[in-house]
Amino acid sequence: MIPTPHIEVDNLNVIQKTVLMPGDPLRAKFIAETFLTDVKCVNTVRNMYAYTGRYGKKKVTVMGSGMGMPSIGIYSYELYAFYGVEKIIRVGSCGAYTDELDLYDVILVDRAYSESTYAKTLGVSNRKQLPASKPLNNRIIKAADKLNIPIHRATVHSSDVFYRLNTDDYKTIHEEHDAKAVEMESFALFANAKALGKKAACLLTVSDSLVTKEATTSSERQVAFTKMIEIALNSI
Repeated sequence: MIPTPHIEVDNLNVIQKTVLMPGDPLRAKFIAETFLTDVKCVNTVRNMYAYTGRYGKKKVTVMGSGMGMPSIGIYSYELYAFYGVEKIIRVGSCGAYTDELDLYDVILVDRAYSESTYAKTLGVSNRKQLPASKPLNNRIIKAADKLNIPIHRATVHSSDVFYRLNTDDYKTIHEEHDAKAVEMESFALFANAKALGKKAACLLTVSDSLVTKEATTSSERQVAFTKMIEIALNSI
């Protein structure tokens, strides 16, 4: 086994079949140190930390994805195609497009809408909406019910641009595509899963609202979004 350009692991058994994937590598570190036992750091290339450990009796890998579709596209593709990963659950933050969502609410993504050409360029789909894996979502729903943690199921907008010159664009996107929140990665993750016959899901915590202008701090985003982590880990 030859390590890929972005992941240094040379032993297929180190990376587990299920991977939790936050955007921030420091959040991956926090998840590993807070929730897992027998933890080992298995990747440090470009400081995109990956850790493998145990949650109860199950072994799991947690790895950062970086920000945006090109970044998660690279890491998730390598994990799926070269390291035997079968399931990736993205755990990230999002901005609310509706006042129905409050700060810290948890969203399970049913579909990702995007203007991105990622899926088309990959060669897998010309569609602008891609679904999460239903079997994986169903496991996540059962885990949330068991933990008595409420979740919102929604279509989200995967955007290539964080700073839009027209700050009211979100209103049109919300109305035309029923997108209730915005993030920057799930569309590419779902495209890779579709291309390679794998499973992908996305849990998000509302970090800010484009409607109410409320927002959390970067430190809060790193360590306070624990409910979605508990759901994801219990789903495995």
